[in-house]
Amino acid sequence: MVRTLGVAVVGFGWMGRVHTQAYARVPHHFPGLSLRPELVAVADEVPGRAEEAAAQYGFAAAHRDWREVAADPRVQAVSIAAPNFLHREIGLAMAEAGKHIWIEKPVGLTAGDARAVSDAVTKAGVQGTVGFNYRGAPAVAAARELIASGEIGTVTHVRIRLFSDYAAHPEGALTWRYERERGGSGVLGDLASHGVDLARFLLGEIEALTADTAIFLPRRARPTGATAGHTRATGGELGPVENEDYVNCLLRFASGARGVLEACRVSVGEQNNYGFEVHGTKGAVFWDFRRMGELGVSRGTSYQDQPVSTVYVGPGDGEYAAFQPGSANSMGYDDLKVIEAHHFLRSIAENTPYGATLADAVHSAAALDAMSRSAEQGTWVPLA
Repeated sequence: MVRTLGVAVVGFGWMGRVHTQAYARVPHHFPGLSLRPELVAVADEVPGRAEEAAAQYGFAAAHRDWREVAADPRVQAVSIAAPNFLHREIGLAMAEAGKHIWIEKPVGLTAGDARAVSDAVTKAGVQGTVGFNYRGAPAVAAARELIASGEIGTVTHVRIRLFSDYAAHPEGALTWRYERERGGSGVLGDLASHGVDLARFLLGEIEALTADTAIFLPRRARPTGATAGHTRATGGELGPVENEDYVNCLLRFASGARGVLEACRVSVGEQNNYGFEVHGTKGAVFWDFRRMGELGVSRGTSYQDQPVSTVYVGPGDGEYAAFQPGSANSMGYDDLKVIEAHHFLRSIAENTPYGATLADAVHSAAALDAMSRSAEQGTWVPLA
């Protein structure tokens, strides 16, 4: 029997739109799901934005204040896509109101924030899903299985990269993203958080790390009006960039493997260059998000001069079959959020966590905090 679940979206910038569209698409790709999301409410503090969202997507109610969503008994589940500094407050309020939450990373500004929301979700007995979307790519699922099967032998080392140019323009506006108080860490929370999640998803727990960070564009112009995404500003008052443009980090895994994680938001010439290279004693596996449906795989018994083959993922890998009927048909970023929405709704329907959870967010946030401490102290930092 299919039942309706009242959902709301808090924060209607780009990510809020992606969540909304994912809810609309879930029944098409996962018709066996016993829940059907109904768009009950949307909230955004920017004047007119929530009303525009309601008109375009069919939300029953539009609000300026997210607290009205928390108080609405029709809302049973909430997507939290507001700015980072609001994640803890909104997450706690929604959990305490008995609402399931699908929250974007990073879950707050610190590991303490993420832990507080995780504890609130546990105490309330609701489900919590976190926006680590890259682990949902079918090729990543296939890589994880290949690694676990031992086909590339014992993993020796991994390199994870997340390079982008979204903040590379010197006229990029000094929004909340660049402030410690409201944005928290910079590229750490935005991109390196995904890298930590991929590292743990593929190779297990991180035991210790050491990191170095840098700010390459130290001043930006303040915006004169409301912003969404990564807008430009000229002529405004210049202010300091307070959080990191760049991080590189050495990782030690509990398994004994070693790793390198590097992320940058000001990499001119790089657009969404995200991926990993995992090497083992008998082979290797490579993934590039820009060629999301492919894996480079080296396996066999040659060791030296062993070739790398391109493998196209297909219906047997991850959730691929919900989108395409045969190998090498393309998927896109928004499809990964549909997979997340499915995990969220399935978690609610079965009262069992699926996909990335708030526990994963706590682990990621703890690693980010350790990176910050390591960069300040110039030392290795153990992870509990």
